[in-house]
Amino acid sequence: MRIPQHLAIIMDGNGRWARSRNLPRLAGHARGVETVRIIVEECVCLGIPCLTLYAFSSENWQRPGDEVSGLMRLLGQFLQSELPRMQQNRIRLRAIGNLELLPEDARQMLEQTLEATSANEGMILNLALSYGSRDELVRCMQKIAVDIGRGRLGADDIDESLLSSRLDTAELPDVDLLIRTSGEIRISNFLLWQIAYAELVFTEVFWPDFGPEDLRQALEEFSQRERRFGRIFE
Repeated sequence: MRIPQHLAIIMDGNGRWARSRNLPRLAGHARGVETVRIIVEECVCLGIPCLTLYAFSSENWQRPGDEVSGLMRLLGQFLQSELPRMQQNRIRLRAIGNLELLPEDARQMLEQTLEATSANEGMILNLALSYGSRDELVRCMQKIAVDIGRGRLGADDIDESLLSSRLDTAELPDVDLLIRTSGEIRISNFLLWQIAYAELVFTEVFWPDFGPEDLRQALEEFSQRERRFGRIFE
């Protein structure tokens, strides 16, 4: 089985999982956090170097206030409870997105966990929080514009490598495999630059029900794909 260097997952279906069981949406999100623990452990066992999880999009701020507050509370609880496991597995936590928009307590907990795991040399767990790819690209161009204005860069210096270096995912490899759960077939403003040549796998399984066997099935499908990157192989 071929292992992607960078696996990205759109964790979708928590609300519909809860609704199908006559439970509040937050119960679906709580169950989704349990799935995160399981899948992170499985990725460590499989030797996947980098895992990016779409945890909270920039559009998710438009959801009802009580749901947003509940999600931020779950984030803080996850970071606090999982830090010992991250240290045990040598996981290095990263985060991408407009993190300044996070509530103060969640942001402080995130910063503490990022610092605590910064020296770990195992799998990179990359959380997309308050993240939207278009927003990321705008912030990337703003950084480049500042450097041009200060005379550090010229128009001829702008290339794919420069843009990649100014994205939130700088120093991470491009995504090899993107999985989306819940049966939805769309990208939802997620890592648009980084998935240019990624293989896409969509599964009907809601995220709270997504388990190691579902992950392995997606990896098997990935292994069977011929990745040509625009070339032709005889």
